[in-house]
Amino acid sequence: MLTKKQSELLRFINERLKESGVPPSFDEMKDALDLRSKSGIHRLIMALEERGFIRRLPNRARALEVIKLPESSTPSPSRGAGRFSPSVIEGTLGRVRSPSPRDAGDDRAGSGVMIPVMGRIAAGTPIEAIQARTHTIAMPPEFLGTGEHYALEVRGDSMIEAGILDQDTVIIRKQDTAETGDIVVALVDDEEATLKRLRKRGASLALEAANPAYETRIFGPDRIRIQGKLVSLVRKY
Repeated sequence: MLTKKQSELLRFINERLKESGVPPSFDEMKDALDLRSKSGIHRLIMALEERGFIRRLPNRARALEVIKLPESSTPSPSRGAGRFSPSVIEGTLGRVRSPSPRDAGDDRAGSGVMIPVMGRIAAGTPIEAIQARTHTIAMPPEFLGTGEHYALEVRGDSMIEAGILDQDTVIIRKQDTAETGDIVVALVDDEEATLKRLRKRGASLALEAANPAYETRIFGPDRIRIQGKLVSLVRKY
């Protein structure tokens, strides 16, 4: 499954190859997708290459080959114009209600809450989050608190000093605000999602890794959207 941006870039490259036989430049790709920088194009190209949709030809500048296209040439519409959003969590799935007096002595009160796993999140170089529910996991209510929740599979090692390892599954409470010091899912430029510690620095926001090998990235507040806050973690041994 491709994200909307990945699908748009793949179609653009394919159309240019059909028209002229020459792939577009990175600047042309950036302008066509209305991205702020060419680094976003680099990440999209890498994602398409990893998924087997394109191939970069060696020893040739701007050499890209389209290997295949998605089964449907028109990508399916997604909420938020391609933005990652846990708003796909519907109904009571992933929601923990406030306790009521009736729960006292109710042997169902400790039953697991089914949390949708929404894809992968980068704890390292940001990657685009996959907006598709892959499966669900059961979590004890006492590990969640109230509100709606979703889960993401961690890829990368930038949060290892916060106890978050590659292949862990993080449980996120859906919210659009956070305090400095919180570990959050942050959406950067409406394109890429990453798991980092949030620091407020005056009018700017810093996304701070918990690994000295990674630098802190600082953004204007208009470039960051909070998608949720880390509340729990699942690890398999």
